[in-house]
Amino acid sequence: MNIVYNDKTDLLYIRLDDRKQDVINRRVSEDIVLDIGENDRIIGIEILDASRHVTLDKLLPVKYEVVKT
Repeated sequence: MNIVYNDKTDLLYIRLDDRKQDVINRRVSEDIVLDIGENDRIIGIEILDASRHVTLDKLLPVKYEVVKT
């Protein structure tokens, strides 16, 4: 699992499966997009306007990366 946060775009991406594969994006709400891979499995979760929904320091004990652009 890999978690990346971009503070410029306020986008949080949680990658659940690191294998390379084709994905289909499925918007489930205004701010949540799921990446669906092989066998209809959730590969990643994209959270738009993440600071409104998630407190990054509450994602313990997971390590995350802050991408500054």
